[in-house]
Amino acid sequence: MPENSLTTAFEPLRAPTSPKTSAWDEAQQRLIVALDVPTAAAALALVDRLEGQCPWLKIGLELFIAAGPAIVETLVSRGHSIFLDLKLHDIPNTVASAVRTATALNVRMLTLHAAGGPAMLAAAREATINAATPPELLAVTVLTSMNQAQVEAVGVPRTPLAQAELLARMGLENGIRGFVCSPQEVAALRALAGREAVLVTPGIRPAGAAAWDQQRIATPAQALQQGASHIVVGRPVTQAADPAQAAREVLSEIAAALAEN
Repeated sequence: MPENSLTTAFEPLRAPTSPKTSAWDEAQQRLIVALDVPTAAAALALVDRLEGQCPWLKIGLELFIAAGPAIVETLVSRGHSIFLDLKLHDIPNTVASAVRTATALNVRMLTLHAAGGPAMLAAAREATINAATPPELLAVTVLTSMNQAQVEAVGVPRTPLAQAELLARMGLENGIRGFVCSPQEVAALRALAGREAVLVTPGIRPAGAAAWDQQRIATPAQALQQGASHIVVGRPVTQAADPAQAAREVLSEIAAALAEN
């Protein structure tokens, strides 16, 4: 991996070591805002409303299906770091081809379902080897919308934690060093994957925010204290009356947690 790889850039809840880097600067690198909107116009309007405070943005299925690679290219050209959250899950050859295509878009992180199995994960990893700036591949373990009943309903005879650990272990064995997990599993995956692993945690809700369809949630500070490298926040910011102010409040919580460490 190149020297600027995310696997060496972020560690769990550590205060910045450089005197030129403030806790606020670090907080901006930890927060990923989810652009879960239906059109490119809505996405760009939201980014403008965030007033340049959030360098990291997540593009998921809804926006990517509506706007395609063009929205990625536009936001990359504006200097944003893009987390492309497509949760790839297909036969190994198809996923490898998709990874190569996404790599050409200069995204920084890309998701695939760990449940696709060892061969798929290995093929995805192999597809990034010769890239000049490969994305960090993140294997999704157990969706944050799933609780114990949901996991059992799809035939998994384990707790969400046990399933997340099993999938993360399989990912590590096949060259994957980044994972998406809920706040409830992040401490266990940090212990399993080590300090250099990139752990991205959705299901983040500031104090007092609605849970919506998320089942396994935490506050920003709680997720970071448990070992998250990045946290993903969507509706509490994007559906706020003032997204910029909502983002500032999340960043303040992150910065305070970093400063206390």
